[in-house]
Amino acid sequence: MDITNTSIQSYMEQLPKDRYDAITYLINEMKQITQREPKLWGTIVGFGKLYYKYKTGNDGYMPILGLSSRKQAITLYLTFDIEQYAELNTLGKCTYGKGCLYLKKLSDVDLNVLKVLMQKAYVDALKYDFVTLIE
Repeated sequence: MDITNTSIQSYMEQLPKDRYDAITYLINEMKQITQREPKLWGTIVGFGKLYYKYKTGNDGYMPILGLSSRKQAITLYLTFDIEQYAELNTLGKCTYGKGCLYLKKLSDVDLNVLKVLMQKAYVDALKYDFVTLIE
């Protein structure tokens, strides 16, 4: 995965109205947490750039934090192992996979808890021994 030339504004203009405010809020929060400007990685709004190389030899690039408006939910790309965070117990209505958090709508979750979760994921992403910060 790599950064595209598509503008964030162009991405935002194509969002359904009910998602626009939520994505804008999340972009602003991630911008504040990372101190980086968002860039589009295909259909993912990403912040920063990491190079990862697993013990298996698989490697690539990815944002430190990211999000995307998917058909079923807003997807937040937060970490390599989201289950480690106790905040999931008090976040509210959500689902999650290995490194992704899925939200139907922001009103389903406690935004203060979400912010803490994003902050922890950001700090932790930079600590993994298989990750190198590029920008």
